Amino acid sequence: MKNEASVPLEGRRILIAISGSIAAVKTPLLISSLIKAGAEVRCLVTPSAANLVSPLSLATLSRHRCYQNEDQWDPNEPRPLHIALAEWAEMVVIAPLSATSLSRWTQGSGEGLLASLLLALEKPVLAVPAMNTAMWSSPYVKSNWTKIQNDPRVLTLPPSPGLLACDRIGDGRMVEPGLIQLAIASGLMQQSKNGFLKKDWTGKQLLATAGPTCEAIDAARLFTNRSSGRMGVLMAQAARLRGAEVDLVHGQLQLPSAWLEGLNSHSVSNSEDMQKVLTQLQPKADAVVMAAAIADLRIKASKSSDKLSKESLLASMGSAFEPVPDLLTELARQRHPGQLLLGFAALTGDDEEIQKRGKAKKTHKGCDLLLANAIDRPGQGFSENPNGGWLFGPGEKVRYLPVTSKLTLAHQLLDALLELKKESSLEK
Repeated sequence: MKNEASVPLEGRRILIAISGSIAAVKTPLLISSLIKAGAEVRCLVTPSAANLVSPLSLATLSRHRCYQNEDQWDPNEPRPLHIALAEWAEMVVIAPLSATSLSRWTQGSGEGLLASLLLALEKPVLAVPAMNTAMWSSPYVKSNWTKIQNDPRVLTLPPSPGLLACDRIGDGRMVEPGLIQLAIASGLMQQSKNGFLKKDWTGKQLLATAGPTCEAIDAARLFTNRSSGRMGVLMAQAARLRGAEVDLVHGQLQLPSAWLEGLNSHSVSNSEDMQKVLTQLQPKADAVVMAAAIADLRIKASKSSDKLSKESLLASMGSAFEPVPDLLTELARQRHPGQLLLGFAALTGDDEEIQKRGKAKKTHKGCDLLLANAIDRPGQGFSENPNGGWLFGPGEKVRYLPVTSKLTLAHQLLDALLELKKESSLEK
């Protein structure tokens, strides 16, 4: 059976609005993915978008009729369609958002079904623009974009650089469906009763790490671990979607590449490289999330350029390796006043053992918060979507965070960092 821990979009009502940009051809992939995740989806196309993607295809993918301008005043409908849809949807996603639709929205125009819907809407909107680079750079478009960014009900995913349909290379490409779906789930988790979205990380800098490090032994072998990087990347994106500027330092990830869009990503291989990048980036961070799974051992000397024989490798096991420095402990020693550190401890054992070891690790590492989570339980931990555990705070503070989706947990941990920041400010 599907549950929230594995499918955060189960049963959520999402209206996908498609306006006139060639990027509309990518939106059916998003709709299909949302349906697979258990969401209820309705589609709306503007007249120009209907020339680019078939309303019949959208209806088939969403398992429901696709709405167009001519449906707005259907005599067979008991209520105005733009009102009915505005009340039905939990979130409206405009992907792609064209320059024309953006202009109508900011000017308060009610021309057309989409424009009327946006005027009547009291729910969150995810705006995902796509257009030619010159159009995106236009001061008029920039002015309109700023207006919707200041709306507390609007979540924005600005376009990415890349090769556009007009053969130009530059900003204007719609972000990938995988990131849009992640933003939808995040926005639905964070909305309040009045439809406002949390933007409480605006103006703050987050430094996060994710994924495993790899320590080379010879030309064929290495030390690493089973981390996929999911927890750290979701922490980074959740903070970014709440307004933070995010630097992500990561090892090799087993995740959709779309999840890295919009982040300042720094790819590293081993613990030494990660430490160098962290040392450069730490001074400007308001908070550091150390979710990377650092390999425990590394070779003392330079790795061999040849593959060692099994006999040579076994013979050197006792003397050739050394522990990798504890990067979280080093970050705690180097941090500036007011900087918060969140660490993770992947542990095994029963609840009592995990709490005992987690508390000791938090004290030893010197971080402000530490999440101790079990990795020896079915469907939880490394390479799994659900996660949970015991969050250790200052002094003797500890609370249990039930197993849930890692995106939900990421938001809970971001809340905990802000709560601690507020408490620290009140104490001064």
